[in-house]
Amino acid sequence: MTSQSELAFAESGEAAELVAFLGRQLRWDRTAAARLKVEGEVLAVFTRPARFEALVVRPVRLAAGAGPLDRTVSVGELVESLDEEREAVRLPAAVTGPAWAGLLPPRGGWRPVAELPHRAVWEAATAVVAEFRERTEGLAPAERTRATLDALAEEIWSRSLPETKLPLRAVHAAHALGLLRAHAPVRVLERGGWLRMRTALGSTAVRPRGTGGLGVTPL
Repeated sequence: MTSQSELAFAESGEAAELVAFLGRQLRWDRTAAARLKVEGEVLAVFTRPARFEALVVRPVRLAAGAGPLDRTVSVGELVESLDEEREAVRLPAAVTGPAWAGLLPPRGGWRPVAELPHRAVWEAATAVVAEFRERTEGLAPAERTRATLDALAEEIWSRSLPETKLPLRAVHAAHALGLLRAHAPVRVLERGGWLRMRTALGSTAVRPRGTGGLGVTPL
């Protein structure tokens, strides 16, 4: 924990980028929480978009090293606390977070298993989003029940990203939160039962079905 009340970012535009990232999260869940962790000169913002079953982390470089920080906060309050002109954030008060915020994937020990062109990953993400929309629109109004839509989503996003074992739900989460905007290669890594997709803007992590679901490992 740390007693400081504000963090300053190292690069111009970081506050605006974080506002955009968190705003996308709020579109999925207005009551979303984020876990903030600071180690040295990096702030890691962890969140979990509703219904994706994937953890997302957005790292932000700080202007100077800060004392250790580990705090779960409201995403809405975090957005309101970001100052785009000063490139800083005033830390919101801690909240009692959801179950996922209590435990996170491992920090280190990840083994690279694949490196894919950005275009291939982007096309995979947009293709399944388009498929879900098309198949949903093809249902008769009486068939568009929550159970039917959930089953359709499960079918589509449980598939694997080509050339990997990574469930497409992790790719969908990265696409929805804007982590696929940078045109750089995408790496897939694993540790134990965990799989992680790392982009130039952040990461998503999942534990595929059959290995304990979204079970978590202490950080």
